[in-house]
Amino acid sequence: MNPTTVVKVKNYLSQRAIFVVLIFLIIGIAIADPSFLAFSSLRDILHQSSTKLIIALGAAFILITGGTDLSSGRVVGLTAVISASMLQIDEYANRFFPDLPQLSPFIPALVGVGVGFLVGLVNGFVVAKLRIPPFIATLGTMIAVYGINSLYFDMEPNHSQPIGGLREDFKVWGSGYINLGGGYTIPYLVLIAIGVAFICWVIFNKTRLGKNMYAIGGNVQAAQVSGINVARNLIFIYSISGALYGIAGVLEAARTGGANNNYGFMYELDAIAACVVGGVSTAGGIGKVQGVAAGVLIFGVINYGLTFIGVSPYYQFIVKGLIIITAVAIDIRRNIAKK
Repeated sequence: MNPTTVVKVKNYLSQRAIFVVLIFLIIGIAIADPSFLAFSSLRDILHQSSTKLIIALGAAFILITGGTDLSSGRVVGLTAVISASMLQIDEYANRFFPDLPQLSPFIPALVGVGVGFLVGLVNGFVVAKLRIPPFIATLGTMIAVYGINSLYFDMEPNHSQPIGGLREDFKVWGSGYINLGGGYTIPYLVLIAIGVAFICWVIFNKTRLGKNMYAIGGNVQAAQVSGINVARNLIFIYSISGALYGIAGVLEAARTGGANNNYGFMYELDAIAACVVGGVSTAGGIGKVQGVAAGVLIFGVINYGLTFIGVSPYYQFIVKGLIIITAVAIDIRRNIAKK
């Protein structure tokens, strides 16, 4: 083979290594059990990965600026509890708000998203204006949000009881589906996640905010010199991420049909891991929506696929850990090569 062609092939594969890994994972599991290739398996993986994709997209905004967000999981938990607490059926014995009238599900959903936006706004202000490193700022927010959620969850008359009895017109967002005929269905949740991903792609690639986001992550000093208002852009970006976590929290409550104050535990690490595996650089300035989606799918395939073929969950942790370490090592080598 022509050496030039070999180089081109190597470059092509290295740039799309995440998709190659995903394909090989699917092939490997399918060899162990061919029934894994059934449409129902793909549908279930996409369904389980939908809210995680939305959270990972929120984390990607922050990572591309060169920061990190440890509060995302707890924001998901808070918004899930808030939205679920307002959408219980009248007949439920332990209603969170016994005298609350039956609201349109969009109202509690908007409240949840608004709370997520507010937490993101606080994160952005602390990072941009107080100049606290994102890791420390969002670590503090993570702890504070969990405390707020636990206090809310413990309010009378609930007293820390799991919130159940959610209305069907709300749960359908997470469990409903479109019937394509012939036994094929597509969950609403998957369509919502695709819609959110498309909006994020537009922001990343077609807006001034997206261009500024990459510029800040690539070189914050150069971004300032070029006239970018770094503080204002960071506040916008963190706020958008918070709203995305809010959307994910609302949908997670709808998907599971309930909520408690421990929802979202460790979701932030899964989101960051999916981003890193999907090619979002930990140094900032690099990342694509399609890469984040592939990273989420890889972990979805690992979780669902290895369970499907009967592999112990403990081995799944090992596989996920090795993939994360490999992805970060590749990212570091790429950054060294650039320098």
